[in-house]
Amino acid sequence: MRALSEFARGVGFYWRGFRTWSSDPGLMAVGLLPGLITAWLFVMAFVALVWWLDPISTWIADRLVGDGGAHSLIAFAAGLGIVGATVLIVVYGFVSVTSVVGQPFFEHLSHRVDDRLGPVAPGPEWPWWRNAFRGVGEALRISLVTIPMSVALVLVGLVPVAGTVVAWTLGALVGGWFVALEFSAIPFERRGLLLRDRRRVLAACRARTLGFGAMAFVMAAFAPVGVVMMPSAVAGGTLLARWALDQDLAAKSLVAAHHAAGASD
Repeated sequence: MRALSEFARGVGFYWRGFRTWSSDPGLMAVGLLPGLITAWLFVMAFVALVWWLDPISTWIADRLVGDGGAHSLIAFAAGLGIVGATVLIVVYGFVSVTSVVGQPFFEHLSHRVDDRLGPVAPGPEWPWWRNAFRGVGEALRISLVTIPMSVALVLVGLVPVAGTVVAWTLGALVGGWFVALEFSAIPFERRGLLLRDRRRVLAACRARTLGFGAMAFVMAAFAPVGVVMMPSAVAGGTLLARWALDQDLAAKSLVAAHHAAGASD
């Protein structure tokens, strides 16, 4: 029950982020632009998927059962599995690409939300292009995990009914974890903390992180909502990061060390 309660609180972080972003016209204008730039690319990817889905599903069923009586059922299950795996890749791809394209916009949005909660001890001063390259590198590293997981979800989805439900649920949770890592990047980096620190701090509150990430993932899976999802999730990820960092004594010590090093330079 505690895990479910924490998961629900994580979902609440997403909607708090939406309220924070949507209540400020200045933040709204800043947050929408990057998603508008990249959304059409991923809409085209889904159109291509729909176009090729039936031939691919039929090919898989042909190889597994030939012309047997279960052909239609296997083809249907394969189609759902392929869609679920593709959603995982496309959603994370949309988040990663939009984060890189919109790095200066999302930094501004995240810092505004962060500053409203109190002063932030500054970490290293990194230029926006350095953060953009960081984002590309992290996205490639995480893709090495998400792509094999997507293939595994297709195989799970081949099990009729139960496999489909399990595959889509696991897809939302796995995708939610990676999406949460992405949307919490800016406040961590602002304090001089990198991906390894982010993983450790968020893993200590995994259920709450998964709640936030799964909600953001589901919202990103619907193309018309994806543009609005990005700034809402950036604001929500900042709120989540701030809360998680306040709970983590090791992270506080590391941030203080970065701050002291910067003050002595």
